[in-house]
Amino acid sequence: MWPNVLYSGAMTQAQTLARALNALTKTPQFSYTKARAAARQDGNVDWPGTKARNDDFNPDVDGCESFVMRDGTVCEWVPGTYHYVARS
Repeated sequence: MWPNVLYSGAMTQAQTLARALNALTKTPQFSYTKARAAARQDGNVDWPGTKARNDDFNPDVDGCESFVMRDGTVCEWVPGTYHYVARS
């Protein structure tokens, strides 16, 4: 459905985080701050890379941030679908 979505046998860091964050999107009062707080609990998030990727982040326009992982994958927020996907 989306290009570059990862469907390999090996679980990537982005897939693990996307699964956790997608569970949160179904909870009442979900927000980008809750997504960020959950991502902070994951030691595999590359915070300098995430900050660079989201340099122009605006929650009113973008909704939620995407997270760069240490293995090079990205846990990306897909606007309009209200969920995260893992991308290479």
